Amino acid sequence: MVDASEEVQPLAATLADAGFAVAHSTLADTPARLADERHAAVLFNLLGRSDGTAVGNLLRSQELPHDVATVAVVRSSEVASFDFSAGFDDFIVYPAISDEVMARVRRAIWLRSGVESDNTLRAGELHIDLSNYKVYVGGRPVDLTYKEYELLRFLATNRDKVFTREALLNRVWGYDFYGGARTVDVHIRRLRSKIEDRTHTFIETVRNVGYRFRS
Repeated sequence: MVDASEEVQPLAATLADAGFAVAHSTLADTPARLADERHAAVLFNLLGRSDGTAVGNLLRSQELPHDVATVAVVRSSEVASFDFSAGFDDFIVYPAISDEVMARVRRAIWLRSGVESDNTLRAGELHIDLSNYKVYVGGRPVDLTYKEYELLRFLATNRDKVFTREALLNRVWGYDFYGGARTVDVHIRRLRSKIEDRTHTFIETVRNVGYRFRS
């Protein structure tokens, strides 16, 4: 939650009670933290602020991770002037009941990443249980290594977006990994052998560029 204050602490408590790990950040720190840490959604405290559009423009300019949902928190008196094209996926009118908070946050997450309310990402017969690090294809459990799972999770939550091998190395293995691009090719090949067959194709090779997950 960005620029959290005492009046929006109930929102943080609601998310924590629902099982979300809640972290607080300032607006200045948010772009860097989103690039370095994994977050499903970010709530921006815009109560009493008139620069919601500027905040949205800042988010777009920072090229934040594609799968991070952004939700603005505003007062009812501010809704009429709220710019819905400012880059936010949804908004919460403060104060809000717990059920509405969770509904809007989960909807924003689903719009961004395809992750449903039970924390499962579904793409056809491929189901990724994000809570328990389990993968199923057509109801059949698939045994993946940790890196294979992380690679699949990252591609699936950024479906239809092409990633170079170098980008995948940075996002899945980390900036301090010194392996070559062939590491990605090897893991993609192993991953395909486990989740794909004649009737299931999920990962596409984009020639001379990299890979993408097809929705």
